[in-house]
Amino acid sequence: MAERADDRLVRLLGLVAYLDGAGPVPVAELAARFGVSPAQIHADVDALWVSGTPGYWPDDLIDFDAQSIESGVVRLTESRGMTRPLRLGPSEAVALVAALRAMRELDAVATDPAQSELVESALTKLTDATGEAADALDVRLAAGGEPQVVATLTAALRAGRRLRIRYVSGSDTTSEREIDPVRLHTTGDHSYLASWCHRAGGPRTFRVDRILAATVLDEQVAEHPDVGDVDLAGVSAAEAPRATLVLASSARWFAEDVPVETVTNLPNGDFEVTLHVTNPDWLRRILLEIPGQVRSVRPAELAADVRAAAGDAIAAYDDAGLTGSRTTTAGPAAGGHRA
Repeated sequence: MAERADDRLVRLLGLVAYLDGAGPVPVAELAARFGVSPAQIHADVDALWVSGTPGYWPDDLIDFDAQSIESGVVRLTESRGMTRPLRLGPSEAVALVAALRAMRELDAVATDPAQSELVESALTKLTDATGEAADALDVRLAAGGEPQVVATLTAALRAGRRLRIRYVSGSDTTSEREIDPVRLHTTGDHSYLASWCHRAGGPRTFRVDRILAATVLDEQVAEHPDVGDVDLAGVSAAEAPRATLVLASSARWFAEDVPVETVTNLPNGDFEVTLHVTNPDWLRRILLEIPGQVRSVRPAELAADVRAAAGDAIAAYDDAGLTGSRTTTAGPAAGGHRA
């Protein structure tokens, strides 16, 4: 997977700041510090060499000592002001306070004393400098997983070790897996662990609050260049309960308009589809709109839910005195039987 542009930008700026204070640094040491290969450090230096301030003449560009680089050492000779402290405006300072308060609540930070102390120190100084504007902010993140589980995930990520986890999916299926953890994200209302799953033989994303238990193993993780981003679409679809519908031929549009997994034509002209139900309310509404075209629904729980909704609708008609205008079809029957 190609590196994200924002990740590389952060590293490029970090390289300039680090070299400005550390002096000449061997390429291998820089690679270890920034978690990339020596070849990537050389590529980063090449990119910085043609970067600078507007004008972009030789005297406007970031510069390095070419002879040092040839000997395997990076020595910054001109930072072009890239290490000069920034002066934040009020809106920028408030935005940064909000970001730090959100970061303080992240599982990966809250369970790591060193990171928590660093974030708290920066937040205190910035809040004092911002004044009353910071007091109006109220930043809250959704709760993550169990603290012990989160601490174990964080420890495994820091040590580069494999994990054994017990995980419950959205369909209430529990499994045990060995995974190579790659990155911990907080996106929207939940935290997610991007990883390589040895059981599945591919990248998988696990919602942290669904990890019931985690154990750090002795094995070191392998390199997985294609793992790192959270596939939320994969999480919502793969973990959602699966439904099987048998529909009349006249409802063929359903298989064409809805992202179904499989379509099977039946001898009598009907057809069967399977799909993951990521939005039960939406599917219930669709089925209630075409009761005469629904032959069966599985699992039984889904069919019972639709039938109950149809019963509620009929009761509402009765309460309104509109009994004569309703139909007698109450939707698909439970257990996959004909409606």
